[in-house]
Amino acid sequence: MKTKIYKSLVLAMTCWFAGCTDLEEKPVGLLAPESLFNSASDVETAIFGAYGWIASERLYGRQFVTALMLRGDMVDIGDRGTPAERQQVNDFNMDDNNGMVRSFWPYWYQVISAANAAISGAESLELQEEVNNRLVAEARFVRAFSYYHLVRVFGDIPYIDYFINDPEAVKDISKTSSSEVYQGILADLEFAKQWLPDNQPNNVRSRPTKGTAASYLASVHLTLADYPKAYEEAKWVIDNKERFGYALEADYQNLFRAEMADNLNEPIFTLDFLGQQNGGGGANDDIMPPMTGIRGADQLGWSVCVPSMAVYNTWDDRDYRKEVGFQPEALINGVMEPYTEYANTQRPHIAKYRMYPGNSNSDGRYSDHNYAAMRYAEVLLIAAEAAAEVNSGPTAEAVEYVNAIRERARNAGGTQNAFPEDVPAGLNKDSFIELVLDERRLELSFEYKRWYDIKRRQLGEQVFTGPESLEPHPNFDPARDYLMPLPRIELDVNPNLGPQNPGY
Repeated sequence: MKTKIYKSLVLAMTCWFAGCTDLEEKPVGLLAPESLFNSASDVETAIFGAYGWIASERLYGRQFVTALMLRGDMVDIGDRGTPAERQQVNDFNMDDNNGMVRSFWPYWYQVISAANAAISGAESLELQEEVNNRLVAEARFVRAFSYYHLVRVFGDIPYIDYFINDPEAVKDISKTSSSEVYQGILADLEFAKQWLPDNQPNNVRSRPTKGTAASYLASVHLTLADYPKAYEEAKWVIDNKERFGYALEADYQNLFRAEMADNLNEPIFTLDFLGQQNGGGGANDDIMPPMTGIRGADQLGWSVCVPSMAVYNTWDDRDYRKEVGFQPEALINGVMEPYTEYANTQRPHIAKYRMYPGNSNSDGRYSDHNYAAMRYAEVLLIAAEAAAEVNSGPTAEAVEYVNAIRERARNAGGTQNAFPEDVPAGLNKDSFIELVLDERRLELSFEYKRWYDIKRRQLGEQVFTGPESLEPHPNFDPARDYLMPLPRIELDVNPNLGPQNPGY
């Protein structure tokens, strides 16, 4: 695995600094930071390269986020003619040769390699402390972001926090315990919170700030069930929202209009795709609009990721977020038809990404979306959940955070509705936390969050085998299915990465 990472880094560095106009084989030699980085600008370029790996077809453009979406209980397979690897992820019958996993695993490590290179490069330049620490902080945030996804999906994984300049040195690499990986993630985020700026140039949200780092600290602590720290970090972000320019957008729909993405206050960290542009290796290739769009409709799509009817039917029709989230009718040959007339999958489809992709292909591919990996609404929900855990029940403050989100949901494009109502009085701790988890399910629907909530709260048996399951999977096995398998090819190349995750 590490040799692959190294070779990818060689190619990435060659492209960043020399341009990819001539890829004939030429001797490269061993890399060292001092031979690659000559200025702070070079370090920044390496960090931008890391973002480029994330905004690729293998990660946020399709493969990784599709796997997260299908693993949860809000999205099912629509067109069963889609490749078997997707059906296996969705149906909890994947093996260790699953093509989706083989696709996104090495890309996350390429992101990490680029971040490690940037850190080593900055430290080799003897920059002014503030300049050095700002650059390193951004690279460490990217590294933490990557490992945070990897550790939740795979558990124990190789943890590499150094620049690799000798491919022979990676032959003995082995897995690191998930607890140690989380320690590394928290250390990176703490450093990022200390040294990142309050705001990035032009207020772009695709680069992290202190507020971004604190928001992710809150999320990580919530995942680890360290509720006092989760509350502390989320509360700090809330208390400093004006400093960072965070606020709930008045109209929920605007969060999913690509043409408005650069002017929103709610996103805290985004993955920015550039409309109608793409590069080698799936760079900037966003395929989520067609993956969620309607096959056979005038607005083209592929009907791959489609919620079950239970997801749609159990969502109250009075909730404006349902209107924004679903496409229950569409133009077909110029005639508006209900979902019962869809050619392939007769279910309402996801509208968040396909309806307003901005500058894109006819099927929505190569969109102009800025996908919000973290937004202010989630911070409010983190604070509410953590506060209820810390205080053994809902506080007035926790209730206020949920009510703020519900109040926004009552604004249906300028028309004020009466639903959803404010949180009812008298809830105990368990009832309130159940309410917050369901609020997350609805507010963050189809935004790649649900599987992580199921996993951290160990809800798998309830949501997949229980009587109220939205997407029944009686074969769900909690001893196996909370983790995905490490790719078999990686274990074949380096047996030190074993043992394989249980059940695979």
